[in-house]
Amino acid sequence: MIGQWQALVIDCEDPDTLASFYQELLGMIRVQEEEEWISIGDAADRPAVAFQRVDRLVRPQWPDAEHPQQMHVDVKVGDLDAGEAEVLRLGATRQTGGGKTFRVYTDPSGHPFCLVLT
Repeated sequence: MIGQWQALVIDCEDPDTLASFYQELLGMIRVQEEEEWISIGDAADRPAVAFQRVDRLVRPQWPDAEHPQQMHVDVKVGDLDAGEAEVLRLGATRQTGGGKTFRVYTDPSGHPFCLVLT
């Protein structure tokens, strides 16, 4: 092993808004908060999802190879319809694609993520 996972860092123009979105989506808490950086996770000493302010975000466009997704998060849910209702309430946008076991969305900053049926 070379090292240990510390965080998945997501660039965004508004770390507070995006951190709040993922806090509710994943049931995590804020473990670090600065003006340009917010981390959420299970605890301060565990791997986190972090949101870093950038001045100009080039948003991915699903599914457009000219503006690739760059990364995405898969979120396990027991009911796709109920999960969809909740992520839409939080500000997600449904995208084309998906199937019987998963659906594709974008978060408020345009990053794709999937709800995956468990």
